[in-house]
Amino acid sequence: MTKPLGSWNTLSLGMMVFAFFLGAGNLIFPPMAGMLAGDNLAMSMLGFLATAVGLPLLGLLAIAKAGGGIVHLGRYLPSKVANFIALAIYLVLVPMFGIPRTCLVAYELGLVPLVESASQLTLIAYSSFYFIAALFFILRRGGLIDTVGKIITPLLVICIAVIGVSVFSNPFAEIAEAQKGFADMPFGQGFIDGYNTMDALAALMFGVLMIDALNSKGVTGKGEQFGYLVKASIIAAIGLTLFYVVLFYLGATATGVAPEAQNGGEIIVAYVGVLFGAKGQLLLTAIVSLACFTTAIGGISSFSTYVSDNSKFSYKLTAIITAACCALVANIGLNQLLVVSIPILIGIYPVAVALIAFNLLVDWFNRPQMAARLIIGVAAIFGILDAIKATGVNMDAFNALPGFSQGFAWLLPTFAAVLVSIFARPSKQAVVETA
Repeated sequence: MTKPLGSWNTLSLGMMVFAFFLGAGNLIFPPMAGMLAGDNLAMSMLGFLATAVGLPLLGLLAIAKAGGGIVHLGRYLPSKVANFIALAIYLVLVPMFGIPRTCLVAYELGLVPLVESASQLTLIAYSSFYFIAALFFILRRGGLIDTVGKIITPLLVICIAVIGVSVFSNPFAEIAEAQKGFADMPFGQGFIDGYNTMDALAALMFGVLMIDALNSKGVTGKGEQFGYLVKASIIAAIGLTLFYVVLFYLGATATGVAPEAQNGGEIIVAYVGVLFGAKGQLLLTAIVSLACFTTAIGGISSFSTYVSDNSKFSYKLTAIITAACCALVANIGLNQLLVVSIPILIGIYPVAVALIAFNLLVDWFNRPQMAARLIIGVAAIFGILDAIKATGVNMDAFNALPGFSQGFAWLLPTFAAVLVSIFARPSKQAVVETA
């Protein structure tokens, strides 16, 4: 019999998910987007929220509906294809980019401003300590709700609230004119920038942790799990929305604070210094460290669960090896890692969106296997074109494709594939079986 979770544990589950999402990309991209958006702040923010909050929420709902992890979302695809997609998403999110990025952001925003002369040796020491500490929590597999949701996240929320109130009550400067892509297509540019948080991909990864957490609390019925997952997803989405609004406004009112900033992290450091002086860096260090650390815990834990469930490697061994790999990649440096990761994200995001859309609409398809192959295949092909363009390769020959110049070549073809799949007639075999 399923054990009821209770209001406090439900809130803690939502807080846990919020903390898992709130990582490196959530800190460094919104301030820069807000600064560039300027007087187009509202439309730019809406576009950003669509991909940085809306898609993750839909992803969590898709996971809840499917009742499984990424591989289960691809259950209507050939098993090798489903596993390849799942592995690609996990590799991008955990050892290759996502989790090393959390360490780098925590290092550059939290530690570097506090030391006189940070060096490569400093980064090596910090990354080693960061991932060893993360392993302490990761190896306590069943206690994530209690550790993250009830202890770490409330501390994080309090720290964020202090900065949020200060930003809105004492903005540094007037909002300037929009720049670059935000001047011409504020919603579209915000939409694309929302990719960089990786949260739509992360939703597919963290879903399995939510299910594991519910199982550890005695909630085993699929219907009950779906209900709690929906509630937790909404709590996390509300928290992320409020957080992004604060950082967007911070960036928009940061004119002159960090005129030569290369990423939003540098804007936050400068802004907090203006608001709180030297003591503000301690507050920022607490926020960045807690936010990035919880994401590292969730990411490595989820990846280790996936590997242990689909191979002969144990959860513990996988977690240790993955943490070591993340520490190695982290020593590349933040700006270099961002340059490499953006084209890959642009290429893989359409596939994630297609997976989410398919699973939410699966009941509408008369031929789900055909629909899965068509929708996800089309998204992958056009997503690759967008990714190649993002590397700087001359792709003028494809400019005739709707949305290609804005980085949305995949959108209309994927939508068309969804419509074709909805109106496709049932196969003859299905008609005979029904009769």
